[in-house]
Parts: sequence; structure tokens; C-alpha cells
Amino acid sequence: MSSKGIVYLIGAGPGDRGLITVRGLELLRRAEVVIYDYLANPQLLSEAPEAEHIYVGKAAGRHHTPQEQINSLLLEHAGRGRIVARLKGGDPFIFGRGGEEALCLHQAGIPFEIVPGVTAAFAAAAFAGIPLTHRDYTTSLALATGHEHPAKATSGHDWDALAGIGTLVFYMGVTNLPTIVQELISRGRSPKTPIALVRWASTPRQQTLTATLETVVDEVRKAHFKPPAVIVVGEVVSLRPQLRWFDRRPLFGKSILVTRAADQAGEFSALLEAQGARTVECPTIEMAPPLDWRPLDEAIARLGEIDWTIFTSVNAVRYFFERLGDLGCDARALGRSHICAVGPKTAAALHRHGIRPDLVPDDYKAEGVVEAFGRIEMTGRRVLLPRADRARDVIPDALSARGAIVLAPTLYRNIIPSSLPKGVLEELAGGDIDIVTFTSSSTVENLAAIVGRGRLPALLEKVVVASIGPITSKSCRHLGLRVDIEPQAYTLEALTEAIVAFCGTVGEIE
Repeated sequence: MSSKGIVYLIGAGPGDRGLITVRGLELLRRAEVVIYDYLANPQLLSEAPEAEHIYVGKAAGRHHTPQEQINSLLLEHAGRGRIVARLKGGDPFIFGRGGEEALCLHQAGIPFEIVPGVTAAFAAAAFAGIPLTHRDYTTSLALATGHEHPAKATSGHDWDALAGIGTLVFYMGVTNLPTIVQELISRGRSPKTPIALVRWASTPRQQTLTATLETVVDEVRKAHFKPPAVIVVGEVVSLRPQLRWFDRRPLFGKSILVTRAADQAGEFSALLEAQGARTVECPTIEMAPPLDWRPLDEAIARLGEIDWTIFTSVNAVRYFFERLGDLGCDARALGRSHICAVGPKTAAALHRHGIRPDLVPDDYKAEGVVEAFGRIEMTGRRVLLPRADRARDVIPDALSARGAIVLAPTLYRNIIPSSLPKGVLEELAGGDIDIVTFTSSSTVENLAAIVGRGRLPALLEKVVVASIGPITSKSCRHLGLRVDIEPQAYTLEALTEAIVAFCGTVGEIE
């Protein structure tokens, strides 16, 4: 590492965390310091969890950190020999003052690298369904700032030239929209020219307003349309009705609370986000090891005697094989045992350990397991059921009643977090959450314990409640909640489909 460190000026893209480049992500993960701005998706910080995170964001009319101070931070940290990721929204060299920062580093003799990003103009147009170029509509494209240097007495734009370009894109132009419109029309641009404003492009909060040059100022005022937004001017805007795709997804505009454990929420969030939803992850479960390993370890030591081992969740598979590894064992320890997996996800988790279950019940709940074993002679059979500390006793009680010898040691504990993530309670209380999802009884019971059992029904009174299955729904109703959505199959995919069916499609500002 250089004695002066190095600064990576990384374009974070327009908002969707998936639009950062592979190179940008690689360098972000190396960083010891991340200096990030207002338009960089804060979720990207999870890619550099050990780094120091410094926010230097700016918003229209209120500068959080002056540019000179940002430059000083870059020099300070790189000068101390640290790897600095300067995470900038969009592309560093397109209206992002990345050139100023790079010059500052050059003058100080500090090494730097520029990592291009998806700039807001390209992303806003693509996510709004507007092709910036199209051979039937335009042969020219220009990018311009709608917010010029405040020290300039007059505009630096050649408005006559701009008015003649097929497609115009203005960054940071909402505040100066009346001036932009006036200049273009006075230079001969038709008042009927289509125009679009795209706010928070590529994110679930995206809003698109379309109008014409002669009507747009009034439309923006009536819609209370605020920055940050990109302005697109040109006949290509007329293609939006045919080409819009992002805001046509069925859950677009819906905010959905995901209450799964932190290390499991991502899978469900991804399913919902693929349908257009904004997800708010609110883990109501934390996993912890058992207070005493001895019952589980003694059961593992007797695996050679076990006839059936039942795994009721992906978590059960994960923690069981982790403990096997801790004890110096692997899948071979299961020996002669037959394997039951409750559901396809649990079966898939076992496949990763080279195990194909002998039994996967059609009904993915405890009662389904009991029914599936009804066709198997259980008298004298030894059964291992490694499970969560608060699991129901349906399976061990039913199999014991049929003559089986059931070992049901605690594999992991479900712990209730002490509080909700920052901002979640405010979003619920403020009516900003449309749907809350519960994927187990523990998720709803723990949420009630955190916010207050008596408070939960009032907090969710106007929120759609989606439950993964009848057992979870029963827990919801026991706590005074109305269940609006329950799929026939008890899987995340089925729950997602049921939410889509319930919600339908969402409109836009037009």
C-alpha cells in the first residue's frame, strides 16, 4: 500500500444498488474508509462493513458538507495511508464534481482511480421507458445542468444550440424549470414538445411526470413534484406509454415490511423487489445457540442408532450441519438414518450437503409431517428432531403416541430483538408501510413483544397483513390482527404471488 494511500472515485449508479459496476463493487469491498454522498444508495455500505463510513451528502438548498471539506477529508484519510472509496451517485465525472476532487488529489500527489458509473440521465430514461436516441425521432443528444455555477452572472448555455438538439437531458433542473422552458420555447422549440421529469430513478420511489413544454410548469406545481429529478425533453418521450416497464410491475409503489431474521430477509426481499416493491427489512427474530449443547451433542453421538432424522426448516439444516462440523463430523454421521425434509427449501438445503431426503410431505407444516408418517410403521423407531427452542410439540407428540422414541433437542433459540431498526416504527405510525409480512408465528409474536401487544392492532389497523400459512395466521388473529393474504402453499414464492394477486397494478402521475 502506498504511504499516501489511494482514493477510488466510484460511480455508485443512480440508486438501484445493482447498477454499480463490478469494478466499483470490488474496490468498495477493499476500502478502509467510505465517503459517500446523498444519491449513493446507503445499502451499498454493507459491502464494506469494516470500513469507516462518512456521510457528506447534499440536498437542494441545504449543503451537508461543503466541497472544500470533502476534498480535505479525501486528503486527510489518503494521506494517512488509507484506502478510500469516494462513493458518488451516478457517474463521478458527469455533473458530480468528481473532476474537482480528482484535480485536488492530483495536486496533492495522491494516487487515485476513476470508476465510471451509470449516470442519472441514462438510468432515468431507461427506467421510465424513454429511449434517449431513436433513429425515427432524433439523431442528437445533449446532457446539460439545470443548476449552473452560482457565481455566474448569466447562463453559460448556448440556448440556441440546445434548442435545436433532438433530445435534451437536464440534471438538477426542477427549481429552474420555468427558465429552461422559457429559453427553449423562445429559441424556437415547439410548445407541444413532450417532456418528462423522473424522480428517484431506478428506485421503488421512482415517480415520472409527463407533459409538454407549455404545460409542464403548471403540472409540476400541481403535483408538488420535488427534486431530485432528471428532465428529458424531446419527441422520444412520446414512446413512454409503449416502453414503460419499471413502474408497470404489480407491486410498484408498495412498501412492504419483511419481518424475517436478518440473515434470511434478503431472499424474500429479492422476490418482492423483483415485482416492484420497496422492502423495509425489520428482523423480529435473532438466532442464538442453545443454552446447553449437551442434549444435541448426545443425540449426534447416537446418530448410528437413529432411524429417521426430521429437518423442519432451512435453519435446522444450517445449524445442525454447523454443529456436526464443530464436532469434527460431516454428513456421513447420519449413516443409516432416513431423512425427512419439511418443504422444498429445506430439501434444497440438504441437497447442498449431498443428501436427498427420503420423505418430503405435501403439506409443509407439522400436521403434514404427521400425516406423511402415518403410512410408515413407527413402533420402536428412533427419531431425531433437532429444532428451535419454541417449536410446537405436534410432531414429537404424534410420533411418540405411535410408539416412536423421539429425541427433540434444542438446535437453536429464537431471540426477540430489543428494538426495531431505526425508522421502522415511524414508518408504521406514519402510514408509510402498505403491507406487513409474517413468515412464522415467531415473527408476529416477537413484533408484538417489541412494540407492545396492546399497541400492535392499532399500529397495523390500516396495513395489509400477509401471512405465510394457517399456523401463522392463527397467531396473528390471536393477537387481534386481521389477516388479508394467505397463500395455499406455505412458501415465500407462493406468498409473493398472493401479494401480487391482492394488489394488482399501480398507476402513476400523468
